[in-house]
Amino acid sequence: MTSQPPIRVLIADDQKVVRDGLAMLLGLLDGIEVVGTAVDGADAVRQALAAEPDIVLMDLNMPAVDGVEATRQLAERGCRARVVVLTTYSDDDWVFRALQAGARGFLTKDAGADVIQQAITTVAAGQAQLDPSVQRRLLEALAAGAKLGVAEPSQPAAVDDGLTSREVEVLVEIAEGHSNAEIATRLFVSEATVKTHINHLLAKTGCRDRAALVGYAYRTGRVTV
Repeated sequence: MTSQPPIRVLIADDQKVVRDGLAMLLGLLDGIEVVGTAVDGADAVRQALAAEPDIVLMDLNMPAVDGVEATRQLAERGCRARVVVLTTYSDDDWVFRALQAGARGFLTKDAGADVIQQAITTVAAGQAQLDPSVQRRLLEALAAGAKLGVAEPSQPAAVDDGLTSREVEVLVEIAEGHSNAEIATRLFVSEATVKTHINHLLAKTGCRDRAALVGYAYRTGRVTV
Protein backbone atom coordinates (compact mmCIF):
# COMPACT_ATOMS: atom_id res chain seq x y z
CA MET A 1 0.00 0.00 0.00
CA THR A 2 1.21 3.53 -0.80
CA SER A 3 0.22 6.36 1.51
CA GLN A 4 -1.27 9.52 0.06
CA PRO A 5 0.95 12.62 0.24
CA PRO A 6 -0.21 15.14 2.85
CA ILE A 7 -2.45 18.03 1.88
CA ARG A 8 -0.25 21.12 1.90
CA VAL A 9 -1.90 24.09 3.60
CA LEU A 10 -1.00 27.78 3.75
CA ILE A 11 -2.64 29.76 6.57
CA ALA A 12 -3.49 33.44 6.02
CA ASP A 13 -4.62 35.53 9.01
CA ASP A 14 -3.52 38.94 10.25
CA GLN A 15 -3.71 37.92 13.91
CA LYS A 16 -0.56 36.14 15.09
CA VAL A 17 -2.33 34.23 17.85
CA VAL A 18 -4.79 32.84 15.29
CA ARG A 19 -2.05 31.95 12.79
CA ASP A 20 0.01 30.20 15.42
CA GLY A 21 -3.00 28.41 16.89
CA LEU A 22 -4.16 27.14 13.50
CA ALA A 23 -0.65 26.07 12.55
CA MET A 24 -0.36 24.09 15.79
CA LEU A 25 -3.83 22.57 15.37
CA LEU A 26 -3.37 21.55 11.74
CA GLY A 27 0.09 20.21 12.48
CA LEU A 28 -1.51 17.64 14.78
CA LEU A 29 -3.95 16.38 12.14
CA ASP A 30 -3.13 13.35 10.01
CA GLY A 31 -2.71 13.97 6.30
CA ILE A 32 -2.14 17.74 6.58
CA GLU A 33 1.13 19.66 6.31
CA VAL A 34 1.35 23.39 7.06
CA VAL A 35 3.73 24.92 4.51
CA GLY A 36 3.54 28.53 5.67
CA THR A 37 1.64 31.32 7.41
CA ALA A 38 0.79 34.66 5.79
CA VAL A 39 0.11 37.93 7.61
CA ASP A 40 -2.31 39.44 5.07
CA GLY A 41 -3.81 38.91 1.62
CA ALA A 42 -0.83 40.20 -0.31
CA ASP A 43 1.49 37.93 1.65
CA ALA A 44 -0.87 35.02 1.03
CA VAL A 45 -0.75 35.59 -2.73
CA ARG A 46 3.05 35.78 -2.73
CA GLN A 47 3.49 32.66 -0.66
CA ALA A 48 0.83 30.67 -2.51
CA LEU A 49 2.40 31.40 -5.88
CA ALA A 50 5.83 30.42 -4.54
CA ALA A 51 4.96 27.37 -2.42
CA GLU A 52 2.03 26.07 -4.49
CA PRO A 53 0.00 24.67 -1.57
CA ASP A 54 -3.09 22.56 -2.14
CA ILE A 55 -5.22 24.72 0.17
CA VAL A 56 -5.08 28.31 1.40
CA LEU A 57 -6.96 28.67 4.68
CA MET A 58 -7.97 32.31 4.26
CA ASP A 59 -9.22 34.92 6.70
CA LEU A 60 -11.34 37.67 5.12
CA ASN A 61 -10.92 40.90 7.07
CA MET A 62 -7.19 41.62 6.70
CA PRO A 63 -5.41 44.96 6.14
CA ALA A 64 -4.21 46.18 2.74
CA VAL A 65 -5.40 43.21 0.67
CA ASP A 66 -8.34 41.37 2.23
CA GLY A 67 -9.14 37.71 1.80
CA VAL A 68 -11.67 38.25 -0.99
CA GLU A 69 -9.21 40.21 -3.12
CA ALA A 70 -6.44 37.72 -2.38
CA THR A 71 -8.72 34.87 -3.48
CA ARG A 72 -9.56 36.74 -6.68
CA GLN A 73 -5.89 37.39 -7.42
CA LEU A 74 -4.99 33.74 -6.92
CA ALA A 75 -7.69 32.70 -9.38
CA GLU A 76 -6.64 35.32 -11.93
CA ARG A 77 -3.00 34.21 -11.73
CA GLY A 78 -3.88 30.57 -12.27
CA CYS A 79 -2.75 29.42 -8.84
CA ARG A 80 -3.55 25.75 -8.31
CA ALA A 81 -4.38 26.26 -4.63
CA ARG A 82 -8.02 26.12 -3.59
CA VAL A 83 -9.25 28.58 -1.00
CA VAL A 84 -11.10 27.65 2.17
CA VAL A 85 -12.33 30.72 4.04
CA LEU A 86 -12.12 30.58 7.84
CA THR A 87 -13.51 33.79 9.29
CA THR A 88 -15.67 35.44 11.92
CA TYR A 89 -17.46 37.37 9.16
CA SER A 90 -20.33 35.25 7.87
CA ASP A 91 -22.81 37.89 6.72
CA ASP A 92 -24.22 37.41 3.25
CA ASP A 93 -22.10 40.10 1.58
CA TRP A 94 -18.82 38.51 2.70
CA VAL A 95 -20.06 35.02 1.79
CA PHE A 96 -21.20 35.97 -1.71
CA ARG A 97 -18.10 38.04 -2.46
CA ALA A 98 -15.79 35.24 -1.35
CA LEU A 99 -17.60 32.63 -3.44
CA GLN A 100 -17.65 34.94 -6.45
CA ALA A 101 -13.90 35.43 -6.07
CA GLY A 102 -13.34 31.68 -6.21
CA ALA A 103 -13.44 30.34 -2.65
CA ARG A 104 -14.54 26.72 -2.53
CA GLY A 105 -14.97 26.39 1.22
CA PHE A 106 -16.46 28.72 3.82
CA LEU A 107 -16.25 28.10 7.57
CA THR A 108 -16.68 30.28 10.62
CA LYS A 109 -14.00 30.37 13.30
CA ASP A 110 -16.13 28.46 15.78
CA ALA A 111 -15.63 25.36 13.62
CA GLY A 112 -13.94 22.46 15.39
CA ALA A 113 -10.79 20.66 14.28
CA ASP A 114 -12.80 17.82 12.71
CA VAL A 115 -14.87 20.25 10.63
CA ILE A 116 -11.79 22.15 9.46
CA GLN A 117 -10.06 18.89 8.55
CA GLN A 118 -13.11 17.69 6.62
CA ALA A 119 -13.34 20.98 4.72
CA ILE A 120 -9.66 20.91 3.79
CA THR A 121 -9.90 17.29 2.65
CA THR A 122 -13.14 17.84 0.71
CA VAL A 123 -11.99 21.00 -1.07
CA ALA A 124 -8.57 19.50 -1.86
CA ALA A 125 -10.45 16.67 -3.58
CA GLY A 126 -12.15 19.19 -5.87
CA GLN A 127 -15.47 19.57 -4.12
CA ALA A 128 -17.04 22.43 -2.20
CA GLN A 129 -17.58 22.61 1.56
CA LEU A 130 -19.73 25.30 3.13
CA ASP A 131 -20.77 25.80 6.72
CA PRO A 132 -24.38 24.47 6.90
CA SER A 133 -25.77 27.87 7.89
CA VAL A 134 -23.87 29.54 5.04
CA GLN A 135 -25.09 26.96 2.53
CA ARG A 136 -28.69 27.43 3.67
CA ARG A 137 -28.50 31.21 3.33
CA LEU A 138 -26.84 30.91 -0.08
CA LEU A 139 -29.60 28.67 -1.42
CA GLU A 140 -32.27 30.91 0.11
CA ALA A 141 -30.69 33.96 -1.53
CA LEU A 142 -30.54 32.21 -4.90
CA ALA A 143 -34.15 31.12 -4.57
CA ALA A 144 -35.11 34.70 -3.70
CA GLY A 145 -33.46 35.92 -6.90
CA ALA A 146 -30.09 37.17 -5.68
CA LYS A 147 -27.79 37.73 -8.66
CA LEU A 148 -24.54 37.29 -6.69
CA GLY A 149 -22.90 39.90 -8.88
CA VAL A 150 -23.68 38.08 -12.14
CA ALA A 151 -25.59 39.85 -14.88
CA GLU A 152 -29.03 38.49 -15.64
CA PRO A 153 -29.03 36.64 -18.97
CA SER A 154 -31.24 38.04 -21.71
CA GLN A 155 -32.79 34.58 -22.19
CA PRO A 156 -33.98 32.46 -19.28
CA ALA A 157 -32.05 29.37 -20.36
CA ALA A 158 -28.99 28.57 -22.37
CA VAL A 159 -29.65 26.09 -25.18
CA ASP A 160 -26.24 25.93 -26.81
CA ASP A 161 -24.14 24.35 -24.05
CA GLY A 162 -24.62 20.84 -25.42
CA LEU A 163 -26.10 19.33 -22.27
CA THR A 164 -28.08 16.13 -22.71
CA SER A 165 -31.45 15.73 -21.03
CA ARG A 166 -29.90 13.41 -18.44
CA GLU A 167 -27.10 15.89 -17.73
CA VAL A 168 -29.71 18.61 -17.19
CA GLU A 169 -31.50 16.32 -14.73
CA VAL A 170 -28.27 15.81 -12.80
CA LEU A 171 -27.56 19.56 -12.89
CA VAL A 172 -30.98 20.30 -11.39
CA GLU A 173 -30.44 17.69 -8.67
CA ILE A 174 -27.09 19.27 -7.79
CA ALA A 175 -28.67 22.73 -7.63
CA GLU A 176 -31.28 21.38 -5.25
CA GLY A 177 -28.53 20.26 -2.90
CA HIS A 178 -28.63 16.49 -3.38
CA SER A 179 -25.53 14.33 -2.89
CA ASN A 180 -24.25 11.86 -5.48
CA ALA A 181 -25.84 8.98 -3.58
CA GLU A 182 -29.18 10.79 -3.42
CA ILE A 183 -29.05 11.65 -7.11
CA ALA A 184 -28.29 8.03 -7.97
CA THR A 185 -31.31 6.87 -5.99
CA ARG A 186 -33.64 9.51 -7.40
CA LEU A 187 -32.60 8.87 -11.02
CA PHE A 188 -32.26 5.09 -10.65
CA VAL A 189 -28.63 4.99 -11.77
CA SER A 190 -25.33 4.08 -10.09
CA GLU A 191 -23.14 6.59 -8.27
CA ALA A 192 -20.43 5.93 -10.86
CA THR A 193 -22.85 7.05 -13.57
CA VAL A 194 -23.69 10.19 -11.60
CA LYS A 195 -19.98 11.00 -11.29
CA THR A 196 -19.58 10.53 -15.05
CA HIS A 197 -22.44 12.94 -15.73
CA ILE A 198 -20.94 15.48 -13.32
CA ASN A 199 -17.57 15.26 -15.09
CA HIS A 200 -19.36 15.93 -18.39
CA LEU A 201 -21.20 18.87 -16.83
CA LEU A 202 -17.98 20.41 -15.57
CA ALA A 203 -16.33 20.01 -18.96
CA LYS A 204 -19.26 21.41 -20.96
CA THR A 205 -20.07 24.34 -18.68
CA GLY A 206 -16.52 25.31 -17.76
CA CYS A 207 -17.45 25.19 -14.07
CA ARG A 208 -14.77 24.20 -11.55
CA ASP A 209 -16.93 22.32 -9.04
CA ARG A 210 -20.42 21.67 -7.65
CA ALA A 211 -20.74 25.14 -6.13
CA ALA A 212 -20.16 26.70 -9.54
CA LEU A 213 -22.66 24.29 -11.12
CA VAL A 214 -25.34 25.51 -8.69
CA GLY A 215 -24.83 29.09 -9.86
CA TYR A 216 -24.79 27.95 -13.50
CA ALA A 217 -28.11 26.13 -13.07
CA TYR A 218 -29.80 29.29 -11.78
CA ARG A 219 -28.16 31.65 -14.27
CA THR A 220 -29.21 29.56 -17.26
CA GLY A 221 -32.76 29.04 -16.03
CA ARG A 222 -32.40 25.27 -15.50
CA VAL A 223 -33.56 25.96 -11.94
CA THR A 224 -36.00 28.79 -11.30
CA VAL A 225 -37.64 30.32 -8.28
